[in-house]
Amino acid sequence: MTSHHGTQTMKPATAAKKLGVYLEATPAEFREGTVSRAELNALQADPPGWLRELRRNGPHPRPVVAAKLGVSISGLARGGVTEALTTEQIEALKQEGPEWLRRERATQAEVRKETVRLKEKRAGKDAEAEERS
Repeated sequence: MTSHHGTQTMKPATAAKKLGVYLEATPAEFREGTVSRAELNALQADPPGWLRELRRNGPHPRPVVAAKLGVSISGLARGGVTEALTTEQIEALKQEGPEWLRRERATQAEVRKETVRLKEKRAGKDAEAEERS
């Protein structure tokens, strides 16, 4: 039995997610077709002007907005941010420093500390188990 490998393609939404851009802001030809793995690799290796512009100024998808603000996606929702934001809007939010943003950043910092603590605890247990064997 021979296998025929076709070109692997993905939906524009998947490609936009992998590229870290907001799908609705991409050109129509990008949104209306499919994207092959080779095309995605080419976009990542040598981004065209529209992709560089979107990455620089947005609008950015929620995961990117959350990362730029230092909060979780859930924290964005709790803060009432449900839409894509531009870089300018993100910077304005940082400057304003609303209470919800300070609270969510503190929560995120605690989550990171706890993650490190648990990782160190597991590493210690692994080291003890290694010594015993």
